[in-house]
Amino acid sequence: MAGRLISGGRLVTPDGVLTDGWLLVEDGYIGALGTGEAPRADETVDAAGAWVVPGFVDIHCHGGGGDPFTSADPDRVRNAVATHARHGTTTMLASLVSRPVPELVEQVARLRELVEDGLLAGVHLEGPFLSAARCGAHDPAVLQPPDRAAVAALLDAGRGAVRMVTLAPELEGSVRAVHQLVDEGAIAAIGHTDATEAQVMPAVAAGATVATHLFNGMRPLHHREPGPIGALLDDERVTVELICDLVHLRPTIVRLAARHAGLGRTVLVTDAIAAAGVGDGSYQIGGLPVVVRGGVPTLAGGTSLAGSTLTMDAAFRNLVHGCGLSVPEAVAATSTLPAALLGLAESTGRLAKGLAADVVLLDDTLHTTAVLRRGDWVG
Repeated sequence: MAGRLISGGRLVTPDGVLTDGWLLVEDGYIGALGTGEAPRADETVDAAGAWVVPGFVDIHCHGGGGDPFTSADPDRVRNAVATHARHGTTTMLASLVSRPVPELVEQVARLRELVEDGLLAGVHLEGPFLSAARCGAHDPAVLQPPDRAAVAALLDAGRGAVRMVTLAPELEGSVRAVHQLVDEGAIAAIGHTDATEAQVMPAVAAGATVATHLFNGMRPLHHREPGPIGALLDDERVTVELICDLVHLRPTIVRLAARHAGLGRTVLVTDAIAAAGVGDGSYQIGGLPVVVRGGVPTLAGGTSLAGSTLTMDAAFRNLVHGCGLSVPEAVAATSTLPAALLGLAESTGRLAKGLAADVVLLDDTLHTTAVLRRGDWVG
């Protein structure tokens, strides 16, 4: 008798939903799973009626629990990670907004230590290589083209921790920067861009594979100029991020994008700021003041959205209840595909024997009731 047993739930596995299934956790990993008679264990959790899904993987998040990932205090970063973990996110990138390159180098170097400790799966640089015309909540004064030296400085600071960089493909040097990022093992993403379709395609051909929060921070879709939205959504090489808070995107848009891109190309992200898990009030992002009212962050004195207060369990719930997709489709978009995108398909993102015991229990309303991260309960 050993391990921890989750019994009686609806397990969403790569092979389908196991009704009245069980999952055995041993030494932080999934030791076995199935239906019928379950093995004995040191601890048994009755999950009757619950959905049992793999831990969520968030590739675009700026903070939570009142704390941003830009903080120089590692305990504040840990608090942000813990906040999202309580909502089911067991793997995440720390996203940084546009700042002067020397400042970003310092931020990356600090976060690198937490990546090496296993707290974070890596760092995402959302800027400073963005379009001033579509900068959103990024300070336009610090934006710049992606010159080779700046890209190299940021990658060198991460020593492998920088996993994704968002850039605008119309900027001078962007295609060269995509090659540089891909050659160093980082994901090149396209976002905060005013590019035409013709300007997007060379970056995709060079290896850009992610659309940063599709629709938001982009030239709008037009029937005579598809722009980045049409180009990225229609290209089979590109994975599209969707912020499914039903504020950034209406349900109809989520459905259109998710149905067209399909299970293999749709990823939900939070784009959450420090306010996630806390509530309304005054915050900052990238040095800019932000006001959160009714759970919606905007730049102070304006209407530009400044990230979200979303958590991944709410995004999951919105995709199913708000947009009409199925629970297995939501699992693909919140766990399986983002894990694969980060090269972690053989360690997390699925309920399968031998993978990390990153597990979320959801009730009938798809609210989180319990979370395991690497086999341990998240408090």
